[in-house]
Amino acid sequence: MPKSSVVPIFDGHNDTLLHLAIKRPGSEEDFLTGREGHIDLPKAKAGGLAGGLFAMFVPSKNWDKKFYWREKGPEGPVKKKGWDVPIAGKVTQPAALNATMAMMAALLRLQKLSKGKLKVVTTHRQLTSAMDRGVLAAVMHIEGVEAIKQDLDTLGVLYEAGLRSLGPVWSRPNAFGHGVPFNFPDTPDIGPGLTSAGKDLVRLSNELGVMVDLSHLNERGFWDVVSLSRAPIVASHSGVWKLCRSTRNLTDDQLRAIGDSGGIVGVNFARAFLRKDGLEDKRTTVKEIVKHVQYIAEKIGVDHVGLGSDFDGTKVPQDMGDASGLPKLIDALKTAGIRGAALKKVAHGNWLRVLKETWSR
Repeated sequence: MPKSSVVPIFDGHNDTLLHLAIKRPGSEEDFLTGREGHIDLPKAKAGGLAGGLFAMFVPSKNWDKKFYWREKGPEGPVKKKGWDVPIAGKVTQPAALNATMAMMAALLRLQKLSKGKLKVVTTHRQLTSAMDRGVLAAVMHIEGVEAIKQDLDTLGVLYEAGLRSLGPVWSRPNAFGHGVPFNFPDTPDIGPGLTSAGKDLVRLSNELGVMVDLSHLNERGFWDVVSLSRAPIVASHSGVWKLCRSTRNLTDDQLRAIGDSGGIVGVNFARAFLRKDGLEDKRTTVKEIVKHVQYIAEKIGVDHVGLGSDFDGTKVPQDMGDASGLPKLIDALKTAGIRGAALKKVAHGNWLRVLKETWSR
């Protein structure tokens, strides 16, 4: 890694491409000079963001993430106060593929426009080389594989185009499995597991060397992947259920399975997935992220925890703000006693190890 006072960070998840290609098509040049949002090249350089999984997520038409508070049920006040978000509608395979192609194209345009400052990487050697040279290393990731046909021919083509990571589902059901709705408090044990097509997807991903990400997958689907996969088990942007009882977070049993496989949890920065009360409170600080990192490190070892910000896809702690504020998190980790070799593992080392093992299979 380059010599710098800023600790290099590999981030397990961002939604930046959604904004560049779908919400503001053709805005790649803003990424190079500065844009509203969590990530651009100046912010990445200032914060030490050296690489990450760049997600390609296809939004459901007319869906908005609105939190509905539980107040009264058919028989009076509800027993579990909290909130729910309606499940997003399905997207068709042709529409999802078109949107995914648009985001892949945007990332490739970024690579060209950056003139060597950003590189799409497909091997561990390319990844470490880019990070060593101070080049932002981008890994193509699909979040919810509606773009892939059930016969999986699409997956082979996308792999050749540079895809190296995928999450079978986002928080809606598809032909491959069932995602968890955004509920609090609730458990991730909601709905059935992987379909037969989903199980084939995991097997072929293993064969190709594509990482399978279990963030957003429900608990039964999680255990299906654990039983099938020969690669490390990964949740790219999740948290600890014991600390925040959101459906999006992982139980202790799930954490142990990830550790036993040699995998990793990328801790999500979303305020509502960090706090004990499940609120998107503006007063949330990076100390809440540190609590999740510490819990995972103590439960399954520091070799199995990293960062998975969800930048440009959620509301992060106010004292961080955006990618330029990552050093504040690093300082908070140091204050909590995570220093030296352990800090490097959390910041980037564990991600590089897991990707190397997955891609080399």
